Amino acid sequence: MLEPIKPTVLAVRIISNVDRAFAEKLGLADHQRSLGLITCDIDDSLYVSLDEATKYAEVDVVYAKSFYAGSAHASGPLSGEIIGMLAGPTPAEVRAGVDAAVSYCEEAAWFHAADEAGDLAFFAHLISSTGSYLSKEADIPLGQPLAYLIAPPLEATFALDLALKSADVSLQTYFEPPSETNFAGGWLTGSQSACRAACAAFQDGVLEVASNPKKY
Repeated sequence: MLEPIKPTVLAVRIISNVDRAFAEKLGLADHQRSLGLITCDIDDSLYVSLDEATKYAEVDVVYAKSFYAGSAHASGPLSGEIIGMLAGPTPAEVRAGVDAAVSYCEEAAWFHAADEAGDLAFFAHLISSTGSYLSKEADIPLGQPLAYLIAPPLEATFALDLALKSADVSLQTYFEPPSETNFAGGWLTGSQSACRAACAAFQDGVLEVASNPKKY
């Protein structure tokens, strides 16, 4: 129980100078000449890692999407359950962003197991200071703390309510079930200590359901 479930970055490529017709289709700005591509077998791990990249390099997250049904039903062995794209003015900036994303993904952005078998996974991740990507997505000021909370549908619904009651936090985004990967959850914001308390309460809620699913 509470064993880490670590993501695997499956494939990475950098396009040094994106074809401008392609760049237009991707919605890139004129100064965004280079592009980094990353796939990973756990989507939420990569979302927070892409945000981390924006703190360490002059890059923006220009595309990040989960694949339907998760990595178990991926289109190929290197697809995983998400693709993310970082755009920047030079290959060096994009490489720095990709390095930061990969490092954070592998070293910090972990799910955890809520049961002995490791089948019930959840994500209760504290972001002490959001980067440009999640700040925009959650509609909060740059650098605001965020509790990033994800679990299977029933567990997430029950635990999210506990998290909201546990501290002075507000629900910025609710991911109703099912998501593309059949999970649910939300983004909560407040002070760093409040977000930490919300993460702890969410974890407790998921563990409670896992330990006795039919108790009510």
